[in-house]
Amino acid sequence: MYYVTKRLEISAAHRLALSYESKCTCLHGHNWIVTIHCRAAELNADGMVTDFTHIKHAVLDRLDHTCLNDVLPFNPTAENIARYICDLVPNCYRVEVQESEGNTAAYEKDLELV
Repeated sequence: MYYVTKRLEISAAHRLALSYESKCTCLHGHNWIVTIHCRAAELNADGMVTDFTHIKHAVLDRLDHTCLNDVLPFNPTAENIARYICDLVPNCYRVEVQESEGNTAAYEKDLELV
């Protein structure tokens, strides 16, 4: 099995729709740190699991310098963003999204399904 990891920083704003009072329901921004893990049993024709540049463009072109509420069709929690990115990037099986220092969410696909 081959593995690659790509780490990105995304500057984006969001506001959360929550069932309780929170300052996070107001529009605010983060410099998100996103770590993307991909794997493949076989390398592609270029000798790669997934091209690092393709990962970067797939994520940054959609999310960087945006209001996430305007571009995502769900409540943009770190957990939901992690799953979205995991589904977006070819061969991805795990994504960690650090919203701020000490606050990280992760999503990992069932490895039998990858």
